[in-house]
Amino acid sequence: MFLPGSRYEKARPFTAGNDGKVPFRGVRPRVIAPTLGVIEHTVQAGDRLDLLARHYYNDDRLWWRIVDANTEIFYGGDLVREHAVDPPYLESMVGRTIVIPRARG
Repeated sequence: MFLPGSRYEKARPFTAGNDGKVPFRGVRPRVIAPTLGVIEHTVQAGDRLDLLARHYYNDDRLWWRIVDANTEIFYGGDLVREHAVDPPYLESMVGRTIVIPRARG
């Protein structure tokens, strides 16, 4: 279903329940292994995941490694939010510290 070497390669599809129906046509969330952050980065206004990946890994496509290591980032927009919005838990990340994990080969 996914290309060999994809980070989703081992993700399992949803299976039929006792009623024979598949609850969702897709795959279950992939398992994210614990990562050791090797660099701490303080979020600044204008930071974007692709730009951070370019800076730290020299590859803007590796932005997902930063997301995997920082569970408080649900999607890329969380990082760039400069002002608190409703609901109140979506507050600005500017000034917060995130970890940049080691790039794997």
